Amino acid sequence: MAEDTEDTPPARNQALHRWRARDILQPLHNSIPAELLYRFDPDYIIFYNKHNAGRLHTHEVPIEEFRKNPARYTISYGRDRGPDVYCISEKKCPVEGGEITIRIFEPEPKKDEHGQPQKRAAYVNFHGGGWVFGGLEVDHDFCKMIVHRLDGDLVAFDVDYRLAPEHRFPIPLDDCWAAFNWIRSQKAEEFNLDPDRFAVGGASAGGNMAAVLAHFCRDAGIPLRLQILTVPICDFNSTFTAEGQFDRAGSPYDSYREMEFTAALPAARMAYFHRHYLGVPRPAPSADTEELNLNDPLQDWKISPFLAPNFANLAPALVSTAELDPLCDEGELYAYKLKSAGNRVDINQFRRVPHTFAVLDGILDSGLEYNVLVVAALKRELLA
Repeated sequence: MAEDTEDTPPARNQALHRWRARDILQPLHNSIPAELLYRFDPDYIIFYNKHNAGRLHTHEVPIEEFRKNPARYTISYGRDRGPDVYCISEKKCPVEGGEITIRIFEPEPKKDEHGQPQKRAAYVNFHGGGWVFGGLEVDHDFCKMIVHRLDGDLVAFDVDYRLAPEHRFPIPLDDCWAAFNWIRSQKAEEFNLDPDRFAVGGASAGGNMAAVLAHFCRDAGIPLRLQILTVPICDFNSTFTAEGQFDRAGSPYDSYREMEFTAALPAARMAYFHRHYLGVPRPAPSADTEELNLNDPLQDWKISPFLAPNFANLAPALVSTAELDPLCDEGELYAYKLKSAGNRVDINQFRRVPHTFAVLDGILDSGLEYNVLVVAALKRELLA
């Protein structure tokens, strides 16, 4: 009779005993792409990984949900706290179909040799945010900074233009042009402004509108002294289809392909801005493309100033681009187009930083360097 083997252990598979489940770690949503990581400023990586990686971009949230509770989705950090200035106030500016707020940053008044208030230069600012996001909070400290450093010689005006998609092109642009003219023609006496010493500027979408306004001023005979174009959107038409889709193969800009998935401003975010600002499809171009027409809202150059037919006699420009920004190539080519037409242009590419570097002057050296360049340009062009 066979011996009972009930207590005999089964044969062991040593490979299974040694087996361990692998750790599988997927990158966080909206992480900096691994192939780009080494190219970024280490200080930026620290803050981005702490505050941004793993979160939704605002363009990934339905705009209706964002408008209900912006604070739930907005991430804001890294702006250097600007020094206080003599007076900050707000006024309502009339625009087509309503009014917008303009925030005013004033230095302490100076007296001339006759004891009268000294005339001051003006800087009119248009914030970024793809025409969809942003507001007066974006550049508040920046405006304080430049007023402080101009030592009583400049008043800054920050324009709270209406946003898309509720107010699509050309409404934000029209608001900015209306605000500029209102400040210059109706508020110059109140704020002791010299109407011949005005500058405009902005970042991203704000830089786009500042560039367009420089053309407007030239054609209206207004002696604009300076345009500050920071990471500007200069050519919406060439990189996106009329339906607002990223045309990777058709884009003439290598920086768009290289930085399609970069941090801060991936191509998908720009496509979102295109659809919300311009609608789907975007406005068909006007047949009148041979000359500038301030009254024709459908001319493509008002969307993409790179397409303007006349670049002669524009205001001097300070153009700042970021190496790790899809918009880098078009910003630099726009600067060279200005320069080739005989305009004075100071162009600076900031290395190892993303599209948003200028608003990170509290944590990035490049942001501080940018501030120095802006202040120097304002002094050079407005106080000479």
